[in-house]
Amino acid sequence: MATAMPKIRLPCGEHIPVLGHGTWHLGQDPRYRAQELDALRVGLDLGMTVIDTAAYGSGASEVLVGAAIADRRDEVFLVDKVLPSHASMRGTMFACEQSLARLGTDRIDLYLLHWRGPFPLADTIEGFERLIEAGKIRMWGVSNFDVEDLEELSSVRGGRACQTDQVLYNLTRRGIEWDLHPWCRERRMPIMAYSPIEHGRLVEDLALLEIARRHRATPAQVAIAWVLRQHDMIAIPKAATPDHVRENHGALAITLSRLDVEELDAVFPPPADKVPLEVY
Repeated sequence: MATAMPKIRLPCGEHIPVLGHGTWHLGQDPRYRAQELDALRVGLDLGMTVIDTAAYGSGASEVLVGAAIADRRDEVFLVDKVLPSHASMRGTMFACEQSLARLGTDRIDLYLLHWRGPFPLADTIEGFERLIEAGKIRMWGVSNFDVEDLEELSSVRGGRACQTDQVLYNLTRRGIEWDLHPWCRERRMPIMAYSPIEHGRLVEDLALLEIARRHRATPAQVAIAWVLRQHDMIAIPKAATPDHVRENHGALAITLSRLDVEELDAVFPPPADKVPLEVY
């Protein structure tokens, strides 16, 4: 029996799954299209209905996602992004329309500003608000914003409607624990963690291997479980095969002990000072 999917509350009050599906680099090689479509659909079957995408591969990832969810759109919490180079008021709206066309849908559930760029945040927020009014997006958030960016965002009219900050977070990238995570936690705004397995590089770590052995799990599952042990986190690991999706989903069945966490802290220590926000 599959593990029940826990959910997390967004500031708007909506609850979404804590484990989703990242799509960076997916859809870019036609040889793997059928396999990647199957992976996305297996994720939906398992309750991993948060699908995160962007115009990766000049939009190829969005096209793949659109095909995977075509007959299941209402099951999906769809996350997409506007590039900062497009994030003027009008540019945000135009970029969204392009993404909607590639996705083959009439709406994006959560639209993120991918990172800070040249346009004032007020302009981007106005674009988001107009898209909400038009029914093109349901809510908005940001990605790769540090505390100073979020403080500035909060000072802008409408800026407190932000629903999440999507950032790089895993055992080897713990800098957000110093100030960004506490800032978001205080405001009850969950963090969406991308690359929770550090692009697969964590799976060969000896400490993870030992803990995985104790739990009869895989190192990747332990790495994801470590992120999700904090109840204000959403993890969006990428998976390109059905088996990989099932492996990621298996992380939900793991409860790390205090000893497990202490052993991981010894190998991957938390930050002792401010760390500039890391990306990718």
